[in-house]
Amino acid sequence: MNPNFDEAQAAYYNKACCHASREEPAKAAQALQTALRDYNVKFHVILNDPDLAPFRASPEFKALQDEARKGGEDTGSSFRRDLKLISEVQAPFRGVRKFFYVAFTIAAGIATFITVPRLIRALQGGEDAPSVTETAQNLAIDLAGIVAFVSLFIWDSKKEETQMSQITRNETLSRLPVRLGTGRIVEVVQLRGITRPVILAGTKESIKGALEKAERYRKDLLQRGVLLIPVEWRKKDETPKKKGFGRSVKAPAAGSGSDDFQKRAQDAALKAVLESEKRFVAEVVSQAEWERWIFEQQESEGVTGGEEVFIVLRLDGRIRKSGRGMPEWQELVKELPVLDSMMSKLER
Repeated sequence: MNPNFDEAQAAYYNKACCHASREEPAKAAQALQTALRDYNVKFHVILNDPDLAPFRASPEFKALQDEARKGGEDTGSSFRRDLKLISEVQAPFRGVRKFFYVAFTIAAGIATFITVPRLIRALQGGEDAPSVTETAQNLAIDLAGIVAFVSLFIWDSKKEETQMSQITRNETLSRLPVRLGTGRIVEVVQLRGITRPVILAGTKESIKGALEKAERYRKDLLQRGVLLIPVEWRKKDETPKKKGFGRSVKAPAAGSGSDDFQKRAQDAALKAVLESEKRFVAEVVSQAEWERWIFEQQESEGVTGGEEVFIVLRLDGRIRKSGRGMPEWQELVKELPVLDSMMSKLER
């Protein structure tokens, strides 16, 4: 049997889905590594596929995602290239800055290479010997330039890695599923532009108290598009319940020509449906995936995993603010503009 490229690609990917459904994350990760490295499977497919939801809640997925973000040999570099493009859009001219850092470092290195022999001649003395003081100053300036530009390059590279990590977490968040009040299951990305999700993570008692307080400001919060998403921490000895994902509404893919118009019309219709179906509180689907994302976000913010936290999202899906404990609803009402305001339109 000699499968062609497409058949082998599908075989490895379906093998990973089978291992994920059997809760064998190590084998699923191995199959996905092969699919990513050798058969050009895009990482966003792994992020979106509901069949891989059990795998995405595992430590093996985090390791695979980190490897793909770094562009490792086992996963290929396509995911990292996509992240770098998004990073460049969010932080323009970083690539230009890094180019000049390298260019100036090389120039300072060449100047140092020329200045060192001059300093040696100056120390040896003689009629044509240059000034020791002036040459030493020039060498100090060249060395300081090398140190400064190398430091700036390292600093900008670290900022880029931090930003790509955040972009990865934002992408993961956008694909997390919730169940609306009507029972419809959607991904967070499909709520962009119509809601400001507020994630409440903590114990059952603390979340219950926060929801009761939020009821006092229900009308004001709804005017601002707030959708509460409570995530109750599971007990350590509690195993997650297996839930079906139902029939989630997929975000439309990009197309061309008349298909583009039709899909944009479908997207607008879906937004209208979701607008009418959204309620004040949504239920998380795939508890383990939500918990893993929150733990990663806490780690990035220097917060101990498992602490009670709240996370407020913008209309465009990015994180607006976060903090320990539960939010002060009155302050949140004052801070958030109503949905039909100009500030909200700019936020979309």
